[in-house]
Parts: sequence; C-alpha cells; structure tokens
Amino acid sequence: MTLHFTNARLIDPEALTDAPGSLTLRGGQIVAVNEPAPEGAEIVDCGGKCLAPGIVDLGVKIGEPGERHRESFRSAGLAAAAGGVTTIIARPDTAPAIDTPEVLEFVTRRAAEASPVRIRHMAALTKGRQGHEMTEIGFLLDAGAVAFTDADAVSTDTKALGRAFTYARSLGALVIGHPQEPGLSKGAAVTSGKFASLRGLPGVHPMAERMGFDRDIGLVEMTGVRYHADQITCARTLPALERARKNGFDVTAGVSIHHLTLNEIDVGDYRTFFRMTPPLRSEEDRLAMVEAVGSGLIDVICSMHTPADEESKRLPYEEAASGAVGLETLLPAAMRLYHAGHLSLPQLWRALSLNPARRLGLPQGRLATGAPADLVLFDPDAPFVLDRFTLRSKSKNTPFDGQRMEGKVLATWVGGTRVFAAGE
Repeated sequence: MTLHFTNARLIDPEALTDAPGSLTLRGGQIVAVNEPAPEGAEIVDCGGKCLAPGIVDLGVKIGEPGERHRESFRSAGLAAAAGGVTTIIARPDTAPAIDTPEVLEFVTRRAAEASPVRIRHMAALTKGRQGHEMTEIGFLLDAGAVAFTDADAVSTDTKALGRAFTYARSLGALVIGHPQEPGLSKGAAVTSGKFASLRGLPGVHPMAERMGFDRDIGLVEMTGVRYHADQITCARTLPALERARKNGFDVTAGVSIHHLTLNEIDVGDYRTFFRMTPPLRSEEDRLAMVEAVGSGLIDVICSMHTPADEESKRLPYEEAASGAVGLETLLPAAMRLYHAGHLSLPQLWRALSLNPARRLGLPQGRLATGAPADLVLFDPDAPFVLDRFTLRSKSKNTPFDGQRMEGKVLATWVGGTRVFAAGE
C-alpha cells in the first residue's frame, strides 16, 4: 500500500530544515519527498502539524529478563510508540546481564514478538558487568549487538578495561562508557554543593564525571576504539570532550533529557522521582549542556528510561532507586527547549534521531528517499498536564508528574505501519 502524507510541516534533521512539504511511503520505505501524490495512494492529511523521523532512543532499560514487573518488552514498546520513539536501543543491565550470545538471542526474539516498535540491544562489555573479564564481543556482534557497555557499573580494573577496548577496536565495535570516577561517586545521591549540604544528602563533586571521562579518553587514545559517552552532564567535562574531538579521536557524547530540562533544586523536599544517575546538576551546568547540544558538541539526546517500582522509590532519598521513565515524556520535555528558544526542531531531531542512528550504523533518522518509513506526527504546541498514571510504562516514576507540558504525539509509524494514533 502507498501512503502519501500531505499538508505536513517536515522536520528534516539532515538538512536542518523546518518547512511545509509532503512525503510518500511504499513497502516500508520513503519513496518520494515533496512529490505529487501517486495514483491510488491513501492520503494522510497532517493538518499542518510536524512530521519528523521517529526518535531513536539510545539507552533504554527494559526489565526482561529478571525485572519484568518494572517493564516488559510489550509495555516499553507501547510507551515508545505513544512517545514517538520508533527504535529503542536497550541497555544490557538486566538480571542476568546480556553478556552471552544466548541471552542476546533470547531478548532479541522476545522483543520482536512483543513490541510494536523496533528494539535493538547493546551487550555487556564485561561478564556480569563486573568489570574484570571481557565478553565474547565477536560472537555478540554476530548475534546482533549494536554496541557494548556495562551501563552505570563503572570498572575499577583499568587494565581489564584496556584489554576490552583493544579487542573491541579490532572488531570495529562501539563502546559506550559511563563517565564517572567510581570511588568519588560511590553512595552519592545528589551533586555536592550548598543545596546538598542544606538537605543533608550525600553528594558527589562534578569533577568525578570529568575524571571518569579523562580515564576513558586515555584508553581511547591508547587503543583507538570507537567510543560514546552515555551522559555528559557537567560544564567542566566539555573542554575535555572538545579536545578529544580536535585530537581526532572517534568520540561522541550524549545527555539525558532530564539533565537538559531539570536541575538540582528540583529535588526539593527529597522528591525521589528526581533521583538520577548521574545526579541532577546546577542550572549553570544544565544551560551549558543545552548550548553544547545546539553547537553539536554533544551529539545525542536520550530518555535514559529507567523504570523503578513504587517500593524502590518510596524510600529515604539516599536509599531510593535512581532513574526515571522517559519514553513517553522525551518528546514533550524536549519541546521545553524548543519553546524556550534554546533549540530548533531540526536541531532537536538531529540529536534525538539522526545522530544516534548514524552512530550505531542504522538507516533510521532521516526524511530521505530510501530511508525506513519510521515517522512521528506531533503537535509541538498542544498543552496538557501530565498524569503519571496514564503512562503506558509499567513503572510510573516520572519527575514530570503533575507538570504543565506542551507537545503531543498524534501518530507513529514503524516501517510504514501505524503503531499509535492519539485517541485510539
């Protein structure tokens, strides 16, 4: 079947344009841009709303295997479709970790059966994410792993990490690091400073991120591996990232939407939905991250979707589980940056869709002839008050509960098939 989208506001992250246009889909691909409707095509009138590539969300935690009560492939897929996310890049911090080809093949099969959106998996860099013995990187690549990471389990065994980086380099594999000095950050719940002291909460200095990043970049220089930092959240890390780029290292970096739209003061009266890893930073750091996304120094914006059940969040702040769900709130939260005049829609979609797809070698993230027909239609101005109990994720731990937001997904297509429509 041929679909022709007309009366659309096309958000093209490749050309960095935001202009009226039309799109034609056939056989799961985009076959024409700004061409007349083919004879017999089904017409989709976009009503002047925004049509953009589906979001590629790099770094989503799903609870299968081991924590299905927090999030399943089915619930994550439904949440993603409702949030305009057409490709989930899932983390390996499951129970057990995704550290063997057998476990990877199992989750790949389960995801394909249960999810309405695409799910690709990262595999663990070391066995059990323990940081000592590397996984079978070659076999995991053959089984479909798109990258290798131990997520927030930062290894203290630099020699073992160097061996893993060297082996990954020999196979052309992408390594994703979590820049944090593990000794300094151990037990921390917030960023250190006046606010942390007033609240009596254990803090970590922003230099812990810079020190962790410096170590990783040293290993990149030593091994030549392809490297992506999952989250850069502090201004003092940015000069080191810029130097790494100027030195010709194959280094990219991401930031979560929470670190772009919230700051350390939002913790307020020990509100555990605001407990993140790394913790929320100062307003100066937040604005520096927004500027870095705009300049292209930070490449990727992700949800860092981390579901946590009520029992693990309803604890004293320093004991509560860290992380927040974000698959459904990623787009409306990103609209805050657009409405504040910080970033244009093409700049946002460059970081939300095009850059993560490119970094992982995926064909998604583009509005071009031959690209997969993974699309999101949204109204950037539609206002609403978020009610966490309406979220499709099994876990409801969102810091945006009860907040006024703008930006609603109207419909989502994966491979030309509609997987979500508002009101249905």
